Amino acid sequence: MGIGGRTTDTIAAIATPPGTGGIGIIRISGDNALPILKRIFVPKLPFDTYDSHRLYYGTLINRDGRILDEILAVYMQEPATYTREDVVELHCHGSYLLLQTVLQQIFEFGARPADPGEFTKRAFLAGRIDLTQAEAVIDLLQARTEKGAHLAVKQLQGRLSVELEPVRAALISILARLEVAIDFPEDDVELVDRKGMLLEVEKSILKPIDKLISLASQAKIYREGISVVIVGQPNVGKSSLLNALLREERALVTDLPGTTRDTIEELIAIQGIPVRLIDTAGIRAHTDVVEELGIERALAKMRQADLVLYMLDGTKQYEQRDAELYELIQEIPHVILLNKMDSAAEEQLIALGQRFAPQQCIPISAKNSLGIDVLQEAMYRIVLGDTTHKDAAECAPNTRHLSVLEQVREGAFRMQEALQSDASYDLLAVEAQASLDCLSDIVGITTPDDVLDIIFSQFCIGK
Repeated sequence: MGIGGRTTDTIAAIATPPGTGGIGIIRISGDNALPILKRIFVPKLPFDTYDSHRLYYGTLINRDGRILDEILAVYMQEPATYTREDVVELHCHGSYLLLQTVLQQIFEFGARPADPGEFTKRAFLAGRIDLTQAEAVIDLLQARTEKGAHLAVKQLQGRLSVELEPVRAALISILARLEVAIDFPEDDVELVDRKGMLLEVEKSILKPIDKLISLASQAKIYREGISVVIVGQPNVGKSSLLNALLREERALVTDLPGTTRDTIEELIAIQGIPVRLIDTAGIRAHTDVVEELGIERALAKMRQADLVLYMLDGTKQYEQRDAELYELIQEIPHVILLNKMDSAAEEQLIALGQRFAPQQCIPISAKNSLGIDVLQEAMYRIVLGDTTHKDAAECAPNTRHLSVLEQVREGAFRMQEALQSDASYDLLAVEAQASLDCLSDIVGITTPDDVLDIIFSQFCIGK
C-alpha cells in the first residue's frame, strides 16, 4: 500500500462471468497497466502514444510473439477511472480458456491476481466513492428485481450519505459548543442552552435517524425478498394458485387429492419485491409414508415463512381440519383465500368470511386467475405495512447501516438523558463524539480494516 491509500502493485482479473460468450473482458489496474498493455498488444495501425479512453483494434501476443486473439483494447489514464489508477481493459472473444491464457500472460509481465472486490476497494481507498456507495455496487450486482436495482443505483449515487450529512453536521455543531464550554469552566455564564440542545437532538438527530431505520426494514425486503408459503387441505387449489402467480403451468394440477407430495419453490417479483413462492403438500391425516414426509416439510416451511397464504375451498363447508391448520398459522402474517369463487355460492363465501371477521378474506379463482391482482396488493400491504415512506425508493440502508444507526439513536437518547439531568459537559461530549464516530463508520471515514475486509470479500473477483 502506498502513501495516502494509493496501492503500488498492479492487479488484473477477468471482469465478465465464467462461460462462453461473445465478449470477455480482462481488467488491469495500477501503475504497470500501460506498460503491460504495450508488451502484449499490437495495434493494427501504429501510433506513438495511447490516447486515454479510446478503443484500439489489434492483436494480443504472448512472449514468443504468437497471436492469441484479435481484440479491442482501451487505456484509461488516472485519475478519471474507476479506481483512480491507470486502468486497461482488453475486450477479447468470450472463451474462458482464452481469457485464462491471456490473464496468465499478464501475470508473467508483473501484475498479480485481484482479490474479490479489490477494484472497488481501491476506488474507495482513493476517495472516489464512500463505503455506502461501494456496498451499493454489491446490491446492484445481486439485485433480483427492477425495484432492487433502482435502490442500489440511488445508493451508488450517494443518497444515504446525503441523508446522513445534516445529522453529522448537527453532531459536529453540538460537540463544538460542548468543547468550548469544557475549555472555559471558570466562566459564570451558562455556555450551553440545555433546553435548546435537547430540542436540537430530537429534531436534527433522532427524527432523521428514526426515518432511516424505518427505511432499512423496507430496503431489506426489496433487497433480500420474502418467503411465501401456500397451505391448505389437499385439492384446495394450492398448485393452481402457484401457476396463477407465476403465469405459467409450473405445478401439476389434477382433481386427485394429494398430487403435490413435496414442496415446489419458484422465485417471482410482486410489485418489486423478490418473492420465494412455496407450494406445499396438502395437510391431512392417514397418508402414506411419502406424503407424510411432504406434509412434515410443508409444516417446517410454514413456520419459517414471512407470509402464509391460507387457502379454503369456497364450495365446501368449514371443517375441523381447516380450523386445526388455521391454529398453526395465526401467529404468522397471513392472507385468507376463499378459492373457487367462480363456482361457489355467494352465501357460502359470505358464511366462510364471517368466521374470520373482522379479518378480510379474499375470494379468488386460482384456476381462472380471478382476484390475483387483489391478492398481490394484499401481500404487498401486509409485508410493507399500510403506510410507506415516499423516500423508500430513494434510500436503502443495509443491515450493517441499520446496526450503526441504532447505536447512533441510543447515543442520542443518552444525550437527552444527560441534558435533562444536568450532567457534565464532559459526559455530553463523550456521547456526542461516540455518535459522530458511528456515523463515520457508515461512510467509511473510520471503519476498522477487518470490517472493510468482510464487506469487500462479498464481491466477485473482477469488480
